[in-house]
Amino acid sequence: MRYTRAMDKDLAGKVFLITGGTEGIGKAASLEIAARGATMTIIGRNAEKTERVATELRAAGAQRVDVIIADMSKIADVRAAAAKFKASHDRLDVLINNAGAVFLTKQLSPDGLEMTFALNHLAYFVLTNAVLDLLKKTPGSRVVSTSSGAHAGGRIDFDDIAKCPSGRTGFNAYCDSKLANVLFTRELAKRLEGTKTTANCYHPGFVETGFGKNNKGFLAGAIAFTASLFARTPEKGAETLVWLATSPDAASMTGEYFMDKKVKKTKAIAYDKALATKLWKFTEELTAAPN
Repeated sequence: MRYTRAMDKDLAGKVFLITGGTEGIGKAASLEIAARGATMTIIGRNAEKTERVATELRAAGAQRVDVIIADMSKIADVRAAAAKFKASHDRLDVLINNAGAVFLTKQLSPDGLEMTFALNHLAYFVLTNAVLDLLKKTPGSRVVSTSSGAHAGGRIDFDDIAKCPSGRTGFNAYCDSKLANVLFTRELAKRLEGTKTTANCYHPGFVETGFGKNNKGFLAGAIAFTASLFARTPEKGAETLVWLATSPDAASMTGEYFMDKKVKKTKAIAYDKALATKLWKFTEELTAAPN
């Protein structure tokens, strides 16, 4: 991914908040955005790794880089990260929801929720809503969320998706979470009607990143081997993310699902407006702050 000389520092003065920006697609996108002079905050779980990447972003040309350490699978951490960001910023031009993973065996988050769903969907929902006031008051602001073509294998079973008593975990849970990303994006765009804030999601393609390396065993090895043969580079996978976050051509688009900088059709279930609204309300209740 390369930017032209004419674009040098075209993002100066723009404020970006990025999750999952320390490796893979997120890091590739962050380096591109940094090189164009943006003010950036990256949220990471590992302090040493996140600080190291922040140093790279400063060297790449970012106007300013802040670091927030948080476990995005933990609702309280997501809220705390949002509060910390808002304490030092009065605007937000672009929120990039990119942190995600697949857990091949059943794991529960610190809140007792299925880990893949917690990290891939609940974190997007909680963080976005927590900074929505800043987004709404920043003209031309955008929310970009990383989904996946895996959404095609997803389903939304409200009796099962949060804690998976059926045992539907692993890649099935990943597919469910990626379908939730599309439905979340479409419902968010609907709720943002009448504002100057847009919301879109995208499929990066099959990319060789750290994805899946949090697992062990045959399936984890299979993911890594297949990626080494057929996957895109992180830079290629990040192209649509950066385009949605920064391009004037994407500024007026909202509520869509993209791949390779073009709107792509999703599975029919991802167009279900009633399901999107129900998922929003379900997630709202699931993540409600204790009284």
